[in-house]
Amino acid sequence: MIFDAPGRPLRSGTVADPTPGDGQVLVRVGACAICRTDLHVVDGELTHPKLPLIPGHQVIGEVVEIGPAMETVRVGDRVGIPWLGWTCGACVYCTTGRENLCDRARFTGYDIDGGYAEYTVADARFCFPIDPSYSDTDAAPLLCAGLIGYRALNAAGDGVRLGLYGFGASAHIIAQVARYQGRRVFAITRPGDTASQEFALHLGAEWAGDTDQPLPEELDAAIIFAPVGALVPLALGAVAKGGTVVCAGIHMSDIPSFSYDLLWGERVVRSVANLTRRDGIEFLALAHRVPVRAEVETLPLDEANTALARLRDGRVQGALVLTIAEDGG
Repeated sequence: MIFDAPGRPLRSGTVADPTPGDGQVLVRVGACAICRTDLHVVDGELTHPKLPLIPGHQVIGEVVEIGPAMETVRVGDRVGIPWLGWTCGACVYCTTGRENLCDRARFTGYDIDGGYAEYTVADARFCFPIDPSYSDTDAAPLLCAGLIGYRALNAAGDGVRLGLYGFGASAHIIAQVARYQGRRVFAITRPGDTASQEFALHLGAEWAGDTDQPLPEELDAAIIFAPVGALVPLALGAVAKGGTVVCAGIHMSDIPSFSYDLLWGERVVRSVANLTRRDGIEFLALAHRVPVRAEVETLPLDEANTALARLRDGRVQGALVLTIAEDGG
């Protein structure tokens, strides 16, 4: 599926088969999960993508060809391809364990053609081995919803009382990890979203309610998954002194002004940007131990526009995954 410009639906099309270069692999795609970042790209909220572009950055598939100078990945390996697709390896960020902040970074499904396709090429350094206990469709949401959620969870600190604002693909995965770690999960959704609240309770949240309802007690930390800036002061008002509010999205609407007393008491507001390879290795190992099981609904590749529309309208429970290869399930 090809993206040409904001405001236009994705279109089916045929492009030349990609060829792997030095350090790259050609992957036959089995499944690619839909991410809200995909929506930000096609809606024009993330500007300057490569055009035309094949979106998709939660990719699971099989390596079918390797480029020159390849030693780490073999033909037949099953891999996951995440949002972070390439870094320079030489800048101050890359050399200090912060490759997620590399100024020259390139991103899958944004700067690099992604997984809404039968085949894609990826830098082997940024391909993760996938545990055989996961099918392609079950593993796909782990590659961003899981990875970014995991980085956000680490950024939130070790507090026990954790609030999750927005209970979509990332939150429903990270709720499982948080419960495994012994945390208490509080799910906060838009008013009237009883389906998501019931889903959160089913996954182990001890309380779920609307943003306009008072929480039963203070939080130690909160993660905002919904791209709504107005949730920042709301979350600050919900965390105890010394608490942390983490903004987990790559895009968020403007944060309204708020009084200093919401921030006072050594409360912290921070963002999460992208991921590192270390995040991927750690999280995928942890997901297997928990074990994390994503709630997945599959659609064929040619229904990508339908999937994006459903995500835009908030009509998704868990994660939507596009299936591409015949054995992608």
